[in-house]
Amino acid sequence: MLPARERTISTLEAKAIASPRSIVDRNFEHAADRLGLTKEQRLLLTTPFREVRVGVPVRMDDGSLRVFTGYRIQHNGARGPMKGGIRYHPAVDEEEIRALAQAMTWKTALVNIPFGGAKGGVACDPQMMSQGELQRLTRKFVARIHRFLGPHRDIPAPDVNTNAQVMAWILDEYSSRHGYSPACVTGKPLELGGSVGRVQATGRGVALVLESHMENLGRPLKGLKIVLQGFGNVGSNAALVLAERGCEIFAVSDMYGGIVSEDGRGLPIKKLVEHVEKTGSVINFPGSVLIQNQDLLLLECDVLIPAALECVLHEENAPEVKAKIIAEAANLPTTPEADEIFQNKGITVLPDILTNAGGVIVSYFECTQNLQEVSWDESRVNRELTEYLGRAYNEAARLSAREGVSLKQAAYEIAVERVARAEELRGM
Repeated sequence: MLPARERTISTLEAKAIASPRSIVDRNFEHAADRLGLTKEQRLLLTTPFREVRVGVPVRMDDGSLRVFTGYRIQHNGARGPMKGGIRYHPAVDEEEIRALAQAMTWKTALVNIPFGGAKGGVACDPQMMSQGELQRLTRKFVARIHRFLGPHRDIPAPDVNTNAQVMAWILDEYSSRHGYSPACVTGKPLELGGSVGRVQATGRGVALVLESHMENLGRPLKGLKIVLQGFGNVGSNAALVLAERGCEIFAVSDMYGGIVSEDGRGLPIKKLVEHVEKTGSVINFPGSVLIQNQDLLLLECDVLIPAALECVLHEENAPEVKAKIIAEAANLPTTPEADEIFQNKGITVLPDILTNAGGVIVSYFECTQNLQEVSWDESRVNRELTEYLGRAYNEAARLSAREGVSLKQAAYEIAVERVARAEELRGM
């Protein structure tokens, strides 16, 4: 039996401290100031192309009818079809989706793949819904927005609380109206045109970016002491890769609480993954002791990896963070106020638009395979992923060193400049 969810700063409470909107706005304005963008350029680059809000009626298993609210916000398509995940979470709202859609625009531009940015979601609690209810929710949501989707318009992918099965339902519902269209969605099961390596891609990308950063510092990855907040798909796959490369992940948390290795050494990550598959949580793992989630963020370590939801590092807890490096595996986990505190403390932040870009890069590979009707093997996927992330990191690191700005500021500057240039070339 799992305990009640731990009482920490929730997503809604964190938004009272800062919001995804404020984070994206501040990061964009820093880049726009340095690039000297005009008022009109800023207006164009921050105004979403299209915003869709729909009611999603679902017949529940008990016979009752519920109407959920769904969103799909398409921020910018100047560099290609819009791309972004669909999340199912009680805290989903219009402002959150709008901010995450804009962040996707900068992410795809930074890693230089031919996509724009979008995001979608439905305000619901999937943990309280059956598979049948989730399928009916997904199909009705797609039925309401399918005209705005497609391989050359907007391509969804998995996000918080969605997975390959949800993507399969999206593929089927979209294809029932437009003909078989495997490239209409990514993160699909392999049997339906998914790409090998896609499930692991975001977590693997976190490890690859951290490895590139350590190489830039002239230090080995092996032996790093790591704290990981969030043990879902991203966090667990990042942990597996990092453990294989000799890192010691000694503290981990999920929505139910956190654990720390009893002896201070690295937890056996493969066994921990098996434990989570059996029990649903990291807690009660043999050889570990419990820790409150907010305390886990403040442990002394080489690297802190926030891999859950946004706004978990903010001005209230940032002064007490003891990590040397923060690798943002989640979307927008660090507020601008925390960024400033970390910069003053000499803590390096590896920005989310780079660190967690592995998923969208392999989604690009998946679309490419679907459109060309070919299949890549896993070695090619991982090799190409390493090359894309390595180039993006090196570009940001060079600009950071040359201009004396943080890696996050450099990353946003590169991304915003690319989108602004695309808009200019297209006549806007």
